[in-house]
Amino acid sequence: MKPMLIFDMDGVLAEVGESYRESIVETVRHFTGRTVERERIQHYKNQGGYNNDWLLSQQICRDHGVEVPYETVVEYFNRVFLGENNDGLITRERWVPAGGLLQRLSLRFQLAIFTGRSQVEASVTLARFADGIPFDPVVTADDVANAKPAPDGLLMILDRHPAPRYFYVGDTVDDARSASAAGVPFVGIAARDVPWHAELAAVLNKAGAIAVLDDVNQIEGVLPPV
Repeated sequence: MKPMLIFDMDGVLAEVGESYRESIVETVRHFTGRTVERERIQHYKNQGGYNNDWLLSQQICRDHGVEVPYETVVEYFNRVFLGENNDGLITRERWVPAGGLLQRLSLRFQLAIFTGRSQVEASVTLARFADGIPFDPVVTADDVANAKPAPDGLLMILDRHPAPRYFYVGDTVDDARSASAAGVPFVGIAARDVPWHAELAAVLNKAGAIAVLDDVNQIEGVLPPV
């Protein structure tokens, strides 16, 4: 039986600076008239508790003195992100794994996903970029009672999909805390080409990462032989 390699999506498999992060910017601008800087968004992320971008958008609006009902934030954010027919900012995403990486990994590991995305959002991106990649299971926010940093999604995978070892790859402190709570070794991703690289790498190391990489294409260098 192969060990299991579990991926987060945003910032790991998909680069989302111009999709999710820009949707936060546009949502906050719509309700407050203010422009939130990307570094400020990352600062919130590094504090933990803001894996949910709808919740984060609402909090940033609140911090600007504007209270917006959560359902209203969700509706506008999704209009920007998904568009009318999945033609919104989600189309700006870039797939990070180089050609052949996931196929090679699948020879050594069972591949799975635990993401804070909804099932719809995850399905759109996977259908576009990863058709034929054997991710099983794909656990989304729709499947868990408690979002990250709670370990619910990882514990569900551990319970239903036995493997001799597990690893979780993520890019936020909430990912690291979720892995720690589930007892799963964590590999962090901190992109080197962003201004907050050093801060994020330090946060992930402090949260217990066994390694922090510039991007997922370096993953083969830190995984044990099987």
